[in-house]
Amino acid sequence: MTQPSTPSESDFDVQGTIARLFVYPVKSCAGVEVPEALLTETGLEFDRAWMVVDEAGEFVTQRELPRMALIRPQLKQFEMVLRAPGMLALHIAYDRVEAPVQAKVWKDTVAAYDMGDVAAQWFSDFLSEPGKPRRLRLARFDPEHKRLSSLQWTGGVEAEVQFADGYALLVASEGSMAELNERLAAAGHAAVGIERFRPNIVLAGLEAHDEDRVEMLHIATAEGSAQLQPVKPCTRCPIPDIDPATATSSPEVGDTLRSYRAD
Repeated sequence: MTQPSTPSESDFDVQGTIARLFVYPVKSCAGVEVPEALLTETGLEFDRAWMVVDEAGEFVTQRELPRMALIRPQLKQFEMVLRAPGMLALHIAYDRVEAPVQAKVWKDTVAAYDMGDVAAQWFSDFLSEPGKPRRLRLARFDPEHKRLSSLQWTGGVEAEVQFADGYALLVASEGSMAELNERLAAAGHAAVGIERFRPNIVLAGLEAHDEDRVEMLHIATAEGSAQLQPVKPCTRCPIPDIDPATATSSPEVGDTLRSYRAD
């Protein structure tokens, strides 16, 4: 990964590498670290292609159901397999869809497909709490539907996205993560993993927060090259406070970040 080197493009020029890649097949469930990924018009292949919704078709996330962090997808050749503590594995064929439905992500209503009663019962059983039953369903994004990121932030460019909150890719860096962990340690807290921030692309070889100043990412591989334009800082949310290994929440990460960063 190389940044633009000519003054006309940017006054900030750095070089680095892609250290890690993550895909999150089911929105707000655990991610899958992959050695390589196919970059599509809507982001990395299979990223946020499925989403859990309530009876009204509204998306649900770890914000209200932190146990979603314990649902671990596995991407196989022809199917996705979902596992969670105390549950039998749920197998979802890539080419399987059932009834067309409408699903809601923030202010967007998008076309999707319901994934059937077996998947619905699986998610409802695992995510319900004693005395708080949930009736949930699993939806898959309709690839024929065109959902766009905010044109205000993309400068009018029509950037497509599936069920992600707003944008096709989230970029983070090992340098920024190291600084956060140094500050956590100085305050007497344990270090945390970058998985809490749910990035798609993790960059190495940059100083902390260099990614904030990047105007264009130039990515070169043996198969070809791509350019990615960062357009918006990620809005702070409570999910980084949730330990993905236990689904328990504590405020140290968010409090520490707020002490030196707004986003």
